[in-house]
Amino acid sequence: MPDYGQLALISMIVHLAFIIVTWWALQALNIDKWIKAGKVIQARVLLILLTIAIGSIVSNFFLDYLLWSQQLPTLF
Repeated sequence: MPDYGQLALISMIVHLAFIIVTWWALQALNIDKWIKAGKVIQARVLLILLTIAIGSIVSNFFLDYLLWSQQLPTLF
């Protein structure tokens, strides 16, 4: 029987790690020319939401792939 506590901890760490990596990667974009005057707060919120969305998608892929690789031996 899987240990759900360990799985939850690993999932939380992986999600946070990929969100941090995504934030770091998005800092390379020059979004200043896309921001309307006086809309800096909305642009920052959009960047945060975009970071969470991309980081979650990538971490879900990574965790799914990890789960599938662990279930593969049951095939044989």
